Amino acid sequence: MAINVDTVYKTVLLILNSEQRGYMTPDEFNKIGSQVQRQIFEAYFEDLNQQLRVPQSDMEYSDRVAITDEKIAEFKTELNPTGTNPFTVPDNLYRLGSITYEPNVNTYKEIQRVGRAEIYNIRKAPLTAPTTSYPIYLYEDNKALVYPETIVDPAHIKMQYVKKPTDIRWGYVLGSLGQYIFTDYIYDATSINLGIAITVSSNYTSGATNGVYNQAVYTGGSGTGAEFAVSVANGVVNSIVAISQGSGYSTGDVITFSDATFGTPVGGPLQITLQESNFFKESQQGYLNFGLHNSERTEVILRILLYAGVVIRDPQIIQVAAQKVQQEEVNEKS
Repeated sequence: MAINVDTVYKTVLLILNSEQRGYMTPDEFNKIGSQVQRQIFEAYFEDLNQQLRVPQSDMEYSDRVAITDEKIAEFKTELNPTGTNPFTVPDNLYRLGSITYEPNVNTYKEIQRVGRAEIYNIRKAPLTAPTTSYPIYLYEDNKALVYPETIVDPAHIKMQYVKKPTDIRWGYVLGSLGQYIFTDYIYDATSINLGIAITVSSNYTSGATNGVYNQAVYTGGSGTGAEFAVSVANGVVNSIVAISQGSGYSTGDVITFSDATFGTPVGGPLQITLQESNFFKESQQGYLNFGLHNSERTEVILRILLYAGVVIRDPQIIQVAAQKVQQEEVNEKS
């Protein structure tokens, strides 16, 4: 279960402000939070290696190897590669686990990983030459070269791996007083910004009935789920904004509104063409939670406070947070 990004940010602000220690902006929090998440994530593998060298408790919920592996499990996934042998690994790969060859529902074979020094001898020896029953692969330059080379369909290859954590995002819009207001909807780069006027790409002058048309009927676009409010004054459309962001839209999508929506024909069609600036990726809207296991919430807050002390130049915050982080680590590893 992920850690709620809004809860963490508000907790950090509460601690900082309780003694008038300063303030952390959403942009600072997003950068620091992403760095903290990556730090904690990368430490899992060394922790796991360390715990494997010491005896473990057989009590339920007390096996530290199992606990660490459970934290890593938040990032374990499986995906088909791209390309046709050599196969390109997914963009979000952090560490490759295993690769399987699955040409049909009844065939499942793990492909053996070999090094460059071994592959030549394996391939030239009649008894060890790779076959579809006993395939091998060489992993270099983010690509898996599978032997025999007759295996070319990426749909038959499954890669099991640990993915990189996605940067966190406390999304916001500015309120009437310049305050940051949390946007309580998930970030999606293909979603349309809410409440920001979209440029009209066609002319229409008269015929439309004055008013604001919520959920204006439209066609076109590569996505689904978006809803628009069209404002008409003196027979002219003066504003079009998204009131539901939808997803799956692309730059250049043309949205065409039905004339009948506006009471009378507008002599249209009324159209908008979505620009790069119309999407979440060009705004601060939408949130992304921490991908870490929920048990890491305290560690996340302490480490963000540690960085916050650097940002606002308060050595006391750094000292207290560093002591708490060190104490947490000792308790986990001793």
